[in-house]
Amino acid sequence: MNRLTSLSFTIIALGLLAGCATSPESKFYTLSPAQVAEPSKAVDRVIIAIDPVSVPELIDRPQIVSRLSANRVSIDEFARWAEPLKSQIARVLAADLAQLIPGAIVSTYPQRVDENAYRVSVDVQNFDSSMDGTVMLRVIWSVRPPKQGEKVSGRSVVTGTATGPGYDALASAHSRALASVASDIAAATHSAMRQ
Repeated sequence: MNRLTSLSFTIIALGLLAGCATSPESKFYTLSPAQVAEPSKAVDRVIIAIDPVSVPELIDRPQIVSRLSANRVSIDEFARWAEPLKSQIARVLAADLAQLIPGAIVSTYPQRVDENAYRVSVDVQNFDSSMDGTVMLRVIWSVRPPKQGEKVSGRSVVTGTATGPGYDALASAHSRALASVASDIAAATHSAMRQ
């Protein structure tokens, strides 16, 4: 066997061994609805439609983004959201509102919107996760009653701390923060219903 052939076999063998090396496995996380301890009293059938949620472009990606400082973030390629964050936020808010307003039929956009639906708009200004386990959520929202009712608007700023290390605890802390936002929206919905 000549030297060139031997060198070629060595390069191919090294290439095959490098191809067998494994990269870290991605882990996927999701937000979840909170368990409400004290739901409001049951209401007559009310329909609530959550419009598309807007989120900052920085976090509108599959990877989980953590804030390292005021001007620096970390984007973890192997820690990912299981579905788009704006879809998860709408789904969790809908589930939380359904618990907070028993008897309510809550859906997320897109859907056939009933003219008797209360329309909820949600604009997430900040959805920050820090490496120390602190989360901060700042949301501007509004509840628009059906027909001629007056719109109720508000702003929720929620901070929380993860109960343990890792992204699972961080996702759980964000879920609890969203439950607080849902509570504010539920109170505004009750206020709009009394108009």
